[in-house]
Amino acid sequence: MSATTATGPAAAHPADIGTDRVGLADTVSQTMTLAWRATMKMRRSMEVMFDVTIQPLIFTGMFAYIFGGAISGDVQSYLPLIIPGLIGQTVLTACVATGVQLRTDMDTGVFDRFKVLPISRIAPLAGPMVADLLRYFIASVLTFAVGIAIGYRPGGGVPGVAGAVFLAMLAGWSLAWIFTLFGILGRNAQGVQAISLLVMFPLTFLSNAFVPTDTMPEPLQTFAEINPVSLVITALRDLANDGDVTAGVGWALLGCAVVIAVFAPLSVRAFNRRM
Repeated sequence: MSATTATGPAAAHPADIGTDRVGLADTVSQTMTLAWRATMKMRRSMEVMFDVTIQPLIFTGMFAYIFGGAISGDVQSYLPLIIPGLIGQTVLTACVATGVQLRTDMDTGVFDRFKVLPISRIAPLAGPMVADLLRYFIASVLTFAVGIAIGYRPGGGVPGVAGAVFLAMLAGWSLAWIFTLFGILGRNAQGVQAISLLVMFPLTFLSNAFVPTDTMPEPLQTFAEINPVSLVITALRDLANDGDVTAGVGWALLGCAVVIAVFAPLSVRAFNRRM
């Protein structure tokens, strides 16, 4: 009996148990279950929400009143430029936390429990990222709220603002796959954070988030115009300021799809190799 058991199906590697039998419906269900686990963790450790609650309040007021007069002549004229830009910047900052938290969970043995379960290999990765959609939503809504409180009047109205919030959440979810890959490949949480910030700052500041690109030197202007963060922020401005679904929105959606198509499979493959 013991010999039969040792060579039978029960001897399969725990990570392989049931993975071939997990269908799409099961994958979605398991992803949402792990997303709920992540939201519970957020509620018990509210400090992990500071980057999407306190930061938008500080950055919106600080950037608007410090740079508004210098860049646009006055604060009111600067708000249509900076508010969508700050949403893109805040969402990208929140994406960094995704990779850092993933690395922390892997180092503390959380994923050792998942790998012995007959669940989809993508669910432990996608679950927390679905939960992070709540973080992106809070960051976007708070930034708009603070902007409106200090005088921003989005020309796109409620539909335009709602479309901008949805696009920001989608962009955050897609870009988070990049930092998820960093979290899997990194050696520790501190290293993941350092690498992620090294990527985040050029993408944010070498974009059209804070200043028009035509004020930049030509090499920087070229980079800023093809920067995926710039594409998203341009689309956010089109939606929030004008209420228009422009070609910029289409390019932003296409960019999000490309990022997901490239980095989601890479993240899952790297995760399987590590686990």
